[in-house]
Amino acid sequence: MLERLSQISSHTRASAIPVAAHPLDPLSAAEIKAATAIVKAAYPDKVLAFNVVSLADPRKAEFLAWQADSEKAAKPAREVDIVALEAGVSGVWEGLVDLTVGKVNSWKLIAGVQPILTSEDLIKVELVIRKDPKVIEQCVISGVPADEMHKVYCDPWTIGYDERFGTERRLQQAIMFYRSDEDDSQYSHPLDFCPIFDTETGEIIAIDIPAVRRPLSKHKHANFHSKAVAELGGYRDSVKPIVVTQPEGVSFKMTGREIEWQNFKFHIGFNYREGIVLNNISYNDHGNVRPLFYRMSLAEMVVPYGNPDHPHHRKHAFDLGEYGGGYMTNSLALGCDCKGVIHYLDAVFPDRAGEPITIKNAICIHEEDDGVLFKHSDFRDSYATTILTRGVKLVVSQIFTAANYEYMVYWIFHMDGTIQLEIKLTGILNTYIMNDDEDARGFGTRVYPGVNAHNHQHLFSLRINPMIDGLENSVQMVDAVRDPNPVGSKENYYGNAFFPKATVFKTAGEAVTDYDGTTSRTWDMINPNKKHPYSGKPVSYKLVSREAAPLLPKEGSLVWKRAAFARHTIHVTPYVDRQFYPAGVYVPQTSGEPSMGLPEWIGDGSANVENTDVVLWHTFGITHFPAPEDFPIMPAEPMTLLLRPRNFFLQNPALDVPPSYVMTTSGARNAGASTVESLTDKVSRLAFSETAGSVCKCGNNCSGACGSSCECK
Repeated sequence: MLERLSQISSHTRASAIPVAAHPLDPLSAAEIKAATAIVKAAYPDKVLAFNVVSLADPRKAEFLAWQADSEKAAKPAREVDIVALEAGVSGVWEGLVDLTVGKVNSWKLIAGVQPILTSEDLIKVELVIRKDPKVIEQCVISGVPADEMHKVYCDPWTIGYDERFGTERRLQQAIMFYRSDEDDSQYSHPLDFCPIFDTETGEIIAIDIPAVRRPLSKHKHANFHSKAVAELGGYRDSVKPIVVTQPEGVSFKMTGREIEWQNFKFHIGFNYREGIVLNNISYNDHGNVRPLFYRMSLAEMVVPYGNPDHPHHRKHAFDLGEYGGGYMTNSLALGCDCKGVIHYLDAVFPDRAGEPITIKNAICIHEEDDGVLFKHSDFRDSYATTILTRGVKLVVSQIFTAANYEYMVYWIFHMDGTIQLEIKLTGILNTYIMNDDEDARGFGTRVYPGVNAHNHQHLFSLRINPMIDGLENSVQMVDAVRDPNPVGSKENYYGNAFFPKATVFKTAGEAVTDYDGTTSRTWDMINPNKKHPYSGKPVSYKLVSREAAPLLPKEGSLVWKRAAFARHTIHVTPYVDRQFYPAGVYVPQTSGEPSMGLPEWIGDGSANVENTDVVLWHTFGITHFPAPEDFPIMPAEPMTLLLRPRNFFLQNPALDVPPSYVMTTSGARNAGASTVESLTDKVSRLAFSETAGSVCKCGNNCSGACGSSCECK
C-alpha cells in the first residue's frame, strides 16, 4: 500500500491553462483549480478538505441537442460535483459549481453519511499504528518486538459498518501484517488483531482482539521478488520474445478524447469512481451512423468475504464506492502493462487542498491481433477453396490497485461490431493468520504455513444506457426452451424442437431477474420500433454473460443489505440524469437500513421500462475459493462478457475486412492442379501473413508470406 501511495504522491502536479473542452471530457487541472477556488471564495470562513472534484455529466437532452447541431444548440454548462469535509462538522458538504459562469449553484450539508476514502486518508493509518501504545502492546503480545514497529504494516479498509460506532465518525479498520525485511511480502505474516482508526482525528479508538490468539508465524516469508525466485531455481530460460510491431502505425484516430476505429466512434471519459467511462458509442454502417450506447461504465463492485468470525464479517469492500476505481488507478508502463503502439490518456484528480494531481498514462489505448475473424474451407476440393480473415481488436484499458488486489479492466472492440468487457484479477490474496493445528472449517484455505486465505466473491455492477438506433429501447430476457408439445405430436413428432423464448420487460419490477445456465439465458437491449428486413426481429444488442455468480451471504446479512445491487443479475430502470451508483452515492459506513441505490429507484416496481429511455444494471463476477497456486501472488484470472449485435446489421458486418487468404473455386481450378494431391500440396506451401489485411490474389508460386512475395503467372 505504501509503495502505491508513494507513487501517487510523486505524480507531477498539473498547471495547464484552461481550454475549451468537449462536454464529456474529464476536468482538466486548470478546471479543478478553478472549481476549488470558486468554492473557497464563496465560503472563506470554512476550512475545507476536498474529497471529490469531478465533472458533473451534462444533462443528456442538452448534450444530444448540442451534438445534433453544435452551431445552434447551446453547449452544455460545465458543471462540477464537489464533496468536501469541514473539521468538526459531521457529514459532508455537497456542492455543484458552474464553471461556465463561475459560481456555486448549490451547497448543502449532507448529514449521516461518509465520503469516499482517498489515498491521503489511507496513508495516515500506517504511520499512526506504529506509534500507538495500545497497538504496540498487541504487537508485543503477538510476538513482534517493540523495537520492530517499523516492520509492522497494515492495509487500511473502510470499516464497512459497525453498530458500535455508526456513521458519525469517519473510520477505517487496519488489517495488520509484519515484514521481517522491507522487501518481504507482508501477506505471509498477518497479525491477529484489528485496530479501528478515526480518519479525521487521527487516533486509534478501539482494537478488535480475537478470542483465540494466534502468535506471529515463525515460517519464512513467501516472496515473489527475484531473490526469492532465484532460491527456487531461478527464472525459466525457455521463454522467447514476441515482438509486436505496427510499421504503418495504428488504425484508430484520436480527436481529443474521441476515438474512431473500424466504424466505431465513441468518447473516452474517466472519473475518480468509475474509472473509464465510454460515452456516445456509435457505428458507421456504410454511411449510416447508428447510435448504440449513450454511456457504459463499471458503476460498483463488492467483495464479500465468507468467514463468519468477528470482525471478518466487516470485510466486504465496495472498491468503487468506498475508494474509487479512478483514485486507485495505476500509471501504466509501455512494454509491461501494454504492448505495441500505444496512445495514453492521463487522469487528473484533486488533493485535499484542492490542488490537481496528474496520474500519467492512466488509460492505455492500443490494438491487438484478434485471431481468426472468420474462415471456411470446402471439402469438395480437399479444402483448397478457402477464405480466412484475421481480425484486429481495439483495447481501452486501465489497472487499479485496491490494497492487495489488482483489477485489470479491458474494454475491447471487435471488427464484427461486438463490444467485450474483460476483467482480470491478480495481486495478492487478503490473508489472516492461523495456528499450525487450526482448522479453517471450510471458510478458507491454508495456502502457506500459518496463512489462511478466506473464501470471497468479486461482484461487479455494469451500468449500460443503451441507445440502440434511438432513445426508445426495451430489454427482453431470452431463454432457450424445449417445445412444449410431446414427442409423437403433430407439432413436435420427433421431439427435437427448441426455440428462443423472449420476454419483454414492461416494468422495473418485472426486470429484476437472475442468470439461468440451464436455459442459456441472455438479455437483449432492443429497439422495438425498428425491425430487421430479413428476420423481422427488432434490432438489438445482446448481453451474453455467463459468469454471474449469485451473492452468497444470506438474506438479511449486513452485506446483503448494503449491496442490494448484487442480489440479482439484472435490473432495469428508467433513465434519470446523474443516477449512476447502484449502492448509493455515499457508500462508506452505510448500514443497509434502508438499502440504498437500486431498491430506492425501483420502489414498488411499477415504473415503465418498455419502449423508453432505460438503464440496464448487470451484476456479474466470480466466487473465489483460494488455493496454494494463488500464493504468494495470483496468476491473473479473467472474466468476460459480450455485447453482440443481433438482427442489427443486414449481414456479417466484417465482410469488408481484407482477408489474410482467399481462394475461390474457380481460382483453385485455374491453379492448374491435375490431382487433388497436387492442389493440396500447393495450398500447404502458402504461408499466411502475420499482418491482417495481406491478400494473396492467386494460388501460384507463393513462396513467402502470403501477399508479400506472390507472383501470379
